[in-house]
Amino acid sequence: MGHVNLPPSKRTPTITNIINNYNPRHWRLIDLISAAFFGLVFLFFVFVFTSLGDSLAASGRQTLLMSGSDPQQRLRLVAAIEVGQRVIDACPADAVDHMPCENPRLNSQLSREMNYYRERHCPPVENTVLCLVPPPSGYKVSVQWPESLHKIWHSNMPHNKIADRKGHQGWMKLEGPHFIFPGGGTMFPDGAEQYIEKLGQYIPMNGGVLRTALDMGCGVASFGGFLLSQNILTMSFAPRDSHKSQIQFALERGVPAFVAMLGTRRLPFPAFGFDLVHCSRCLIPFTAYNATYFLEVDRLLRPGGYLVVSGPPVQWAKQDKEWSDLQGVARALCYELIAVDGNTVIWKKSTGDLCLPNQNEFGLELCDESDDPNSAWYFKLKKCVSRISSVKGEYAVGTIPKWPERLTAPPPRSTLLKNVADVYEADTRRWVRRVAHYKNSLNIKLGTPAVRNVMDMNAFFGGFAAALKSDPVWVMNVVPFRKPSTLDMIFDRGLIGVYHDWCEPFSTYPRSYDLIHVASIESLIKDPVSGKSRCNLVDLMVEIDRMLRPEGTVVVRDNPEVIDKVARVAHAVRWRPTIYDKEPGSQGKDKILVATKTFWTL
Repeated sequence: MGHVNLPPSKRTPTITNIINNYNPRHWRLIDLISAAFFGLVFLFFVFVFTSLGDSLAASGRQTLLMSGSDPQQRLRLVAAIEVGQRVIDACPADAVDHMPCENPRLNSQLSREMNYYRERHCPPVENTVLCLVPPPSGYKVSVQWPESLHKIWHSNMPHNKIADRKGHQGWMKLEGPHFIFPGGGTMFPDGAEQYIEKLGQYIPMNGGVLRTALDMGCGVASFGGFLLSQNILTMSFAPRDSHKSQIQFALERGVPAFVAMLGTRRLPFPAFGFDLVHCSRCLIPFTAYNATYFLEVDRLLRPGGYLVVSGPPVQWAKQDKEWSDLQGVARALCYELIAVDGNTVIWKKSTGDLCLPNQNEFGLELCDESDDPNSAWYFKLKKCVSRISSVKGEYAVGTIPKWPERLTAPPPRSTLLKNVADVYEADTRRWVRRVAHYKNSLNIKLGTPAVRNVMDMNAFFGGFAAALKSDPVWVMNVVPFRKPSTLDMIFDRGLIGVYHDWCEPFSTYPRSYDLIHVASIESLIKDPVSGKSRCNLVDLMVEIDRMLRPEGTVVVRDNPEVIDKVARVAHAVRWRPTIYDKEPGSQGKDKILVATKTFWTL
């Protein structure tokens, strides 16, 4: 039977009618719904089958930890880690340079007066993420010292801004897979060696007279790096700034460096510890705020020590007033003018308080006798001159023994112990024995090119660092601020270090150290009076992991119960731990844990 040709029904639309009567808004909605569905399917596969899902999940976990919606969640997680029931997740990929106390976004909301916003500001522990900072993509085991002074892997710090902006001044440049460091600086584009040679015309740069130096606003620390050939050990510091990575480059090169800002507080160093203080275009307004910053430099500089300022405002165009003021402050403090060579000025500090009080345009006065110039942990800057007479001992440049004799000579200043010389000598012998055991029996790579940057988290007299005097290393000696204040004696030995509270993160970039050593780790987190824990071991070990380079080593000495706890947490932070007995002839019940940080990637 044939088909009957009927006119199209309104209820039975033909293809032609569908096309002719197409409703664009209707189909756009369907299209959006379909796209959203397929998008969700795609994201599902990304989350489940790629590493991006892991990163986003880790980010979500951090958000939960930081939100405070469940204050007990973090405590439960820490408790589970301490008993070995949980491992710690990796931070997301964008956290490769994470510094907990240096958050530019949060700090930008703080006061700019005296650069307060650029100082360290640590979040409460309950608001900190509990995750392991990953290395950047393509990270390689660092170039070994001394080759690292001149080149590092670009992939370890793929930040090109300094090379792009400062390459013409000899700071650094990109060559193939490496950053190359010619040794230049803004005020010494022809190289640090030539600049140091010029300073040597006025300052005893060799012969052991000078040993400890402070380089303020150091750039990539070429000045400090090349001073090492003169046996001068330099603490280079700079803030985390728009270049992002000055100090990170310095540490990757194997040069001592520290993240700090001269703002509202004293720098975390002892009084009169540096034989030489250097500023090469550091742009610190020394005479501002009634010369407060110059007074902080004076607190740090050893009597008879040298101050070098190179760059503005020294004989600088349009800065006559600033240059005049700088000279005026130096005269008021009775600094001896050694030389003005182009845009570089060199002063020598006097060796006594006889200069003050005197009449001066800045109204400078001596601090009260009650002031302790060694107090420097979160200690507000004072607008007075630290009394040299407040610290007893023969520690001025010219009277303190030359290097290397000063390393083993009895400390010239200490009021902590009645028989300090005997205790000091016993401590020195103890660490010689311990370090020999580390090298000979525990297979720790001290003394080899694999270890350059070392930290001692509980330094006391610096005996561990002193026992490494023949090794190609430098040691950051950390004296916890609640412990006896021995950092001045460490500097008198010709070593360097800082005050710190280990219930806060340290002022450094991730992957800064090859080896981290700590004796009595539990004492770092306990109140010395009450004996109660002020923070937890898990957070401390996560911070150690952040500071340690992949394939780096951790050495922990403590009693067996603490070492067992450390070993459980070590597995949670992906270390490979081994527990050893203490060295023969050692007193006490110590065990030694040696752990290697595994080289993992996202």
